[in-house]
Amino acid sequence: MKRSEINRILRESDAFIRSFGYRLPPFAYFTPERILSEETADIRARGMGWDITDYGQGSFADMGLFLFTVRNGHLADLKQGRGMLYAEKIMISRKDQISPMHRHNLKAEDIINRGGGTLVLELFASDESGAIDRDATVTVPVDGIARRFAAGGRLALEPGESVTLLPGVWHAFWGEGADVLVGEVSTVNDDRSDNIFEQDIPRFTDVQEDETPLHLLVSDYPDRGGK
Repeated sequence: MKRSEINRILRESDAFIRSFGYRLPPFAYFTPERILSEETADIRARGMGWDITDYGQGSFADMGLFLFTVRNGHLADLKQGRGMLYAEKIMISRKDQISPMHRHNLKAEDIINRGGGTLVLELFASDESGAIDRDATVTVPVDGIARRFAAGGRLALEPGESVTLLPGVWHAFWGEGADVLVGEVSTVNDDRSDNIFEQDIPRFTDVQEDETPLHLLVSDYPDRGGK
């Protein structure tokens, strides 16, 4: 993705989030220089901040996702079973924009429709090897009530509704009718190693630097594999 496209998406996404009365934390608006300073080392280490991906496919409108990680624990906390064991994101799933089929090994997550259109999820269970089971039913709690779906069944969440996805549940999602503001509350989030995709695609996008960054993405942080 070009940096100019990323900057445009940042501005559009911030305005969309604000239209629902949601406000990002102060560090969202730090300059690139400040987000790379010593005072923000823990923010970077926790992978908090802006995240825009087209999954390396070059067409954000068709396959992509906007995310902002508001808070996140460390994997070390999760491994020892104490400390900050949770994470929170705010996301935007655009109309007809696919977030591709994937699962997590560690992360359990609540996906919440915070407003806008309908959020549709396509669901599969895992077989014993962890691959997609195209025959088995899959059961997920929808606002605390268990619902069962055939393999590849689609769950439509209206604003205010949510689903809990445990590790191993394969899912893809997109907005229908309009763009959707999506909340995510989860156990510690590790986007570098805990996203298992059906396709051979990267989690983060390569950036073509055609203009100065408005804000850095999590994938830009040098201590998280960026430049």
